[in-house]
Formats: sequence, structure tokens, C-alpha cells
Amino acid sequence: MVVSLAQIRESSGEVFMEGCPTRVVLDHIMSKWGVLVLLALTDGTHRWGELRREVEGISEKMLASTLRTLESDGLVARTSYPEVPPRVEYSLTDLGRELMQHMLPLVEWVARNADTVVARA
Repeated sequence: MVVSLAQIRESSGEVFMEGCPTRVVLDHIMSKWGVLVLLALTDGTHRWGELRREVEGISEKMLASTLRTLESDGLVARTSYPEVPPRVEYSLTDLGRELMQHMLPLVEWVARNADTVVARA
């Protein structure tokens, strides 16, 4: 298992440097709303309103922006059904599910340790 930035750079090149695409990906997936939207979608397919309720505190504008970004990154699939009223569903893609397999242990750690970390601040 890789345990340091130096080891990652040794095996993958100059990643996480200024201007590197890895920083863009980190910005998209590790933002507060990106993490929470991806986390909500680990429970399965959701419609817009379900995501708004699941990700408490997110504005409509921020949810729309976050979903658009995650969709363009290939992490979230948007399925629109030609119905009246229109129905749109969001789900993780294979790439999104692979990402969340790695991200869920971090989210679990945060859930376990948040009180301790915040108490120290």
C-alpha cells in the first residue's frame, strides 16, 4: 500500500502539482457538497427532491452545479424519462462506485472521529 505523496509521485509522476488534473478531480470529489452528494448516491438511485432532502442544507443552485460537475466527470449518471411531469434520476456510474469504495472508509473515519477533532479546535 502506498503511504506517502513521495511514493505516489514515484509511481505516477508529478501528480498533485499546480495545474495537474488531479487537483481538479480532488476539488470536485472532496468538496463538501461533492462528498455528500456522492455519499447519498451510495444508497442507490435518487430523484432530485430525494437528493435535496438527503443532503441537508444544499441549495438548489449548488445541487444542480454539483450534479452537473459529477456527471461531466463520469461519476454520476443522469437518466431523464420522457414523462409528464418530467422525471430525472441520478445514480453512481461504475467509476463513481469504484471511487466510493475507496472514499467510504474515509467517510466512516470522519463519522467516528468528528466529535474528537471538533472538540480540539
